[in-house]
Amino acid sequence: MDFSKLTAYLDTLGEKYGVPGYDVIITKGHETVFRHMGGHSDYEGRVPMNGTELYYIYSATKVITMVAAMQLIQAGKLGLDDPVAGYLPEFEHMQVADHCDLAKWPPEIPTLKDPHHPARTPITLRMLMTMTAGFNYDTAGEPILKLKKETGNQADTRQMMGAIAQMPLLFDPGTHYSYSLSHDVTAAVVEAVSGLSFGDYLKKNIFEPLGVNEMYFHLPAGLRPRLMAQYGCWPDPDAPSPVPQENSYCLSDRYESGGAGLCCTVEAYCAVMEALANGGVGRSGKQILTPEAIALLTANQLNDAMLAEYRSPWRMDYGYGLGVRTKIVQGTSPAPVGEFGWDGAAGAYGLADPLNHISLFYAQEVLGMMKVYEEVHPRLRDLAYEALLSE
Repeated sequence: MDFSKLTAYLDTLGEKYGVPGYDVIITKGHETVFRHMGGHSDYEGRVPMNGTELYYIYSATKVITMVAAMQLIQAGKLGLDDPVAGYLPEFEHMQVADHCDLAKWPPEIPTLKDPHHPARTPITLRMLMTMTAGFNYDTAGEPILKLKKETGNQADTRQMMGAIAQMPLLFDPGTHYSYSLSHDVTAAVVEAVSGLSFGDYLKKNIFEPLGVNEMYFHLPAGLRPRLMAQYGCWPDPDAPSPVPQENSYCLSDRYESGGAGLCCTVEAYCAVMEALANGGVGRSGKQILTPEAIALLTANQLNDAMLAEYRSPWRMDYGYGLGVRTKIVQGTSPAPVGEFGWDGAAGAYGLADPLNHISLFYAQEVLGMMKVYEEVHPRLRDLAYEALLSE
């Protein structure tokens, strides 16, 4: 396997895109076949990358939340078409905005004062996992801010559901696709079914079996020196500048966001993707999901109209499974049909390929960099496959 083209491309990310630091791991089977990092981890540019950095991975958290839900489905404790209100009663009587322009991105967020009507159908777990439940992604909605104030910013995941349930849906459940807080609600369902906090469930059922010990919802103070310096692409989208080392999706000091809350090392996340690429079996030999559950996870769930709402130029060959992008058209990329994964707001990118038993995880910490999705991720994927399939 010749990774020289991939290495050369990675070495251009700093100069071409202004990426301060990055790290990537590729595995085949249960062997690490490539790792490369570059740049620096601090704001001053004095600390070279060393592989122990901790990243806010934002929406890459969603893949792990979906694994947790699939474990409970696999065990017969959850059904995809179960009404969510059966586990979280606060979602029984949802309201839907009378008017919402989904063609705008982000959609206009309806308020409690806007006209609304009772939801015509109940929200199911499948709708949560496929982003078709009708929720929005407003982390500063009036009910959330009110609860944060009332609890001194100490509301936990289950408590926060009461606030999210008060916010009008964008559309009637099951009628459209819209990226949202649905996976945060899925995490609360996992809590309700398991009787554990979401973090404890993940630790017991995913992280410990895989030998992962550096995944955090709230980073211990002693580890903050290892946290990657965070940048944002504003005001200049082509020149990342320093922003505070904070995760706005952590809605309180006790909230565990199933949609965007995890902080981890590249090695820790890669252990999960490696397992998903190998029939659910990790390098530890422990199995976190069956191949059948992975096949269900990655089967496209969206109809043609919803696919049109979901797709972006860099996802034209992809459908959407139970919370993961899933390749459904071969197209021009060497990645096969069935390759799947997700990404994160600061540029993280995860890939699992059950056919070839390949996984890839790339991390950087730059918010709002659209070119990382449009150009960098597809190029990383294709150069990785060019090397992997050249043997």
